[in-house]
Amino acid sequence: MIVAGASVQGTAHLAAGQGCQDAFKAIDLGDTAVLAVSDGASSRDRSALGAHIAVDAACRLLTGDIPDAEETPEAWTRWIAGRGQMVVEEYLRAVSGVLGTDTGAAEPGALAATLTAAVVVPPWVAFVSIGDGFGTLLTRDERCHLVLPPPTGPPVFLSSPGAALRIRTFVAWEPELGGVVLATDGCAALTLDHPSVRQLPPEAGPLPAERFFLGLAATLRQNHGDAEPLRHRLSGPEAGRTGDDLTVLCALVEGG
Repeated sequence: MIVAGASVQGTAHLAAGQGCQDAFKAIDLGDTAVLAVSDGASSRDRSALGAHIAVDAACRLLTGDIPDAEETPEAWTRWIAGRGQMVVEEYLRAVSGVLGTDTGAAEPGALAATLTAAVVVPPWVAFVSIGDGFGTLLTRDERCHLVLPPPTGPPVFLSSPGAALRIRTFVAWEPELGGVVLATDGCAALTLDHPSVRQLPPEAGPLPAERFFLGLAATLRQNHGDAEPLRHRLSGPEAGRTGDDLTVLCALVEGG
């Protein structure tokens, strides 16, 4: 696998003297990769810590007992559903430990964060998500599929009431899998197209920006995973900086 990621501090956070509240983490196991990105709630002073706790918990738990590529869809679905619940429980346990030590009866929402994670075992990809992150599959024949679109509605975090019931888990089987890209919502302007770009009605929803994803994959394959061009792209004017932090993390199948 070629695994690469980058986070860029939002302009609003720069202006306010705040640090980046996104976090990402990846574990490369050779033929398997585990990816996780998290967006800390900008209204919470300690959400950056919450984001780091989220990606740490996800990567630790999603590397356990991963099904084989030959397993059935039912086995994959059961596994990721169970792991999703475990990630929420572990996040709340870790956050409660931090707050219990530091601030007594403070609410877990003080470290509110979203989570988007993926386990890549070609031809399978298993997703865990809560909040407004999104995920895209790339194929060997240079197609892009927004398989995990950003949800609509009020924001939801790992610390939200009933988070264990609201987390999304699912699996995708793609025999021509070329890669997986996860992103936080600050990247929407750069990585998603309005459906009108392809003469589709608004009801079609956002579409993956092929120029971004295919260009990113080609660059990373050429430079063997050097993330500096990605970081430069996230910092540039074409990112449509809204003030929010931007994070992109991907795993590309070798030779894909």
